[in-house]
Amino acid sequence: MQTPLVDASPVATPAPVERVATRNHGLDALRVAAILGVVAIHVFGLMVGNDDLRGTLPWWIATAIDMGAVWCVPVFIMISGALVLAPRAHAAGPAHFYRKRFARILPALVFWHLVYLVLVRMMIQGERPGLGRLAINVIDGKVYTALYFLWLIAGLYVIAPVLAAFLKDGGDRRARITAGVAVFWTVVAYMIPGVTQLLNQSRGISLGAWNRWFPYVGFFLAGWALRNVLLSRRGIALAAVVALVLQAEVVWQYGIRPEYPWLQALLPVNASGLVTTIVSGLLFVIAVSLGARWTLSERAGDRLRKLSDATFGVFLVHLLVLRVVQLLVPEVGQGTSLALTAGAYAVVVAVSFVLSHLAGKVPYLRTVV
Repeated sequence: MQTPLVDASPVATPAPVERVATRNHGLDALRVAAILGVVAIHVFGLMVGNDDLRGTLPWWIATAIDMGAVWCVPVFIMISGALVLAPRAHAAGPAHFYRKRFARILPALVFWHLVYLVLVRMMIQGERPGLGRLAINVIDGKVYTALYFLWLIAGLYVIAPVLAAFLKDGGDRRARITAGVAVFWTVVAYMIPGVTQLLNQSRGISLGAWNRWFPYVGFFLAGWALRNVLLSRRGIALAAVVALVLQAEVVWQYGIRPEYPWLQALLPVNASGLVTTIVSGLLFVIAVSLGARWTLSERAGDRLRKLSDATFGVFLVHLLVLRVVQLLVPEVGQGTSLALTAGAYAVVVAVSFVLSHLAGKVPYLRTVV
């Protein structure tokens, strides 16, 4: 999910955090890790959804990979917030900001919705959605898997000038308080469906194209609020251990559902759940701290930057590549083999990065990747 990661998400172009004079390669690396996680969720999720394998060792491995990457979207949003909310991004006023950002996101949004609707759903899958069904898909942000992310980023761009103006003269304290309140609000909101269901009074959360951004405002603010938090080496190690333990808890909790219903209700295993929220913050701070310490050669830094810059294109094209792989190897779509799934993952990642890199060199295509 320029964009969820920074002028650094799948749509944004990561750049340095404010206090660092040069590009923060920690955020570049985190952005690459996050897109690898996005692809993993969509590929290994095919096995996780196979109920016939549930509880087997291959299923647990696939689940560990899938649910182990649930932090990727919040992290993309945090990286984006770290850059998009910087005063320099709004120095020329909101009109200039909107022209720059929407000249990037709108062409991609329109182009890729058409690609997945016409090429994948209609030509490959043989669907014939009527105008009414199609309109509802657009309103719900469900034209195709994961394209909701483009609507999410567009929504955050709309409110970014207001947030940036509010944060500009308030210092880090204002940013952290606001981010904390917004994140807390979202975490509690995502507890409500599970809790009300236990009380036999189901109340869900309805998100569509136009409000998909709302639950991520806290993460967006948190990216800016935490951009200057630098941990010591010991702090980095401790944060990494805590993040690993918490993410293992998410995997375990997902795997034993529906046991412990109150635990499942209070700590939902989704991107806005409390545990994933903490993990996302820890990973972001670790990346910022490591990036502030890294000294890469010009060649290594350039290679990492190119991989990071290609992540938006990878996000956009990987589902198309995966669909082709499923057509060529039906067993991948059936989610019956861990070996085939792992092989499919490697192919989708490699081909998607190559296509993103090549498309970035083509005059018109590079405007939508």
